[in-house]
Amino acid sequence: MLPAIISGVAAAVIFFFVGFFLRKVLAEKKIGSAEAEVKRMVEEGKKEAEAAKKEILVEAKDEAFKIKNDAEREAKERRGEVQRQERRISQKEENLDRKLENLEKKEETLNNKIKENEERRAVIEQSIVEQDELLQKIAGMSMEDAKAELMERVESENRHEMAMKLSELEQEYKESAEDKAKNLIAMAIQRCAADSGSEQTVSVGDLPNDEMKGRIIGREGRNIRAIETLTGVDLIIDDTPEAIAISTFDPVRREVARLALEKLVSDGRIHPSRVEEMVEKCRKEVDTAIKKAGEQATFETGIHGLNPELIKLLGRLKYRTSYGQNVLRHSVEVSLISGMIASELGVDAVTAKRAGLLHDIGKAMTHEIDGSHVQIGVDIARKYKESKEIIHAIEAHHGDVEPSTYIAMIVQAADAISAARPGARRENLENYIKRLQKLEEIATSFEGIDKAFAIQAGREVRIMVKPDQVSDDDMIFLARDIAHKVESELEYPGQIKINVVRETRQSEYAK
Repeated sequence: MLPAIISGVAAAVIFFFVGFFLRKVLAEKKIGSAEAEVKRMVEEGKKEAEAAKKEILVEAKDEAFKIKNDAEREAKERRGEVQRQERRISQKEENLDRKLENLEKKEETLNNKIKENEERRAVIEQSIVEQDELLQKIAGMSMEDAKAELMERVESENRHEMAMKLSELEQEYKESAEDKAKNLIAMAIQRCAADSGSEQTVSVGDLPNDEMKGRIIGREGRNIRAIETLTGVDLIIDDTPEAIAISTFDPVRREVARLALEKLVSDGRIHPSRVEEMVEKCRKEVDTAIKKAGEQATFETGIHGLNPELIKLLGRLKYRTSYGQNVLRHSVEVSLISGMIASELGVDAVTAKRAGLLHDIGKAMTHEIDGSHVQIGVDIARKYKESKEIIHAIEAHHGDVEPSTYIAMIVQAADAISAARPGARRENLENYIKRLQKLEEIATSFEGIDKAFAIQAGREVRIMVKPDQVSDDDMIFLARDIAHKVESELEYPGQIKINVVRETRQSEYAK
């Protein structure tokens, strides 16, 4: 049994080693075949790489050859261009050299001609001097006298031509513009039918009887003193039956005093404390009336956006007069006329109406502030942020400055139209006579004036000239000079016509 086991074990061992050697032999064969395959693949890779290398080298050589040829061709072209430029530069240098030689020759020729001309000029000047001396001997007149006579003749001829041309231009202007202006102004006046009644500057209070005068005066004059002190007016009590005059330069104060006096007379209780109460009440009523008047004026003219203080100042104009014309009604009328004229001319009608309404706003403060109403109005308009166009129209409406906008010219014309309405303004007899006398004095202050007559209530001055001293041409300039002097020295509503008349007469008797 044991030998069988041993033989089995020996057989197993033998089979193990035999299998081991067989596997080893098979593995070595596989390894050898794999190495051979690897060597073959390496050899093939080397061959492919060598072929690619050769192909790349060939392409690189071709590219390098091509680049070299291009570079050589470009260099050749540049050398050719440089050579052409060098040839052109050489030609230009040669041309410049030739021109420089020609210029030197011309300069020399010119210098010779200048020298010859200077010699000829000296000869000519000497000849002129000799001829002048000869002419002076022949004419018996010096050169200065001849020049003066020539200048006088030229000036006279030019003055005549200027006068004729000016007359022609004026005639053309009148023919083309006068009719249109008249129609435009007439249309504006007809469409604006405003009240033109004059107002008094002194108020009169009605009394039920003369006994009331004594009650107004009071014991030892205490009542009248209280009224005058509180209102700032003067009460004039004279022999006029059942009336008492209220006088002051301030129309607002006069209105307050008039209302207070009416209420005191109606109430019957007149003593200092009652006077103070009534004056304060009437002052508030007048302030309310002023505001309403300003608002009514803006409503009538269609002007919106005014500062409330400006509206109050407009209302104060209700109690302000100019030559008897109510300034608020005048301002409303100027506003409406300005708007109509602006609409017809194609100008901004709203701005024209606003400027017309505010053109006399300075008159509301002339009693409180020193200065002309024009400057005061300009300051007020600037204070309340009105536009530059409105301010300029206010400043130019009396000609203090030259109007430079259509709005300013329209307001100036509308102001003159409103002031010149028949019955719109009045002035006392003394001032009226002084104005006419001054107008005639200005006219007769010029040389060559024979007589001057102020006619048509000072709207026209007719001037008779001396025909032997003033020619037809001189009349045009004389009329303009007189008009300018009247504008600078006189204040007047509307406009004044300067009418210069020259008359020549020739008489002969048949025998």
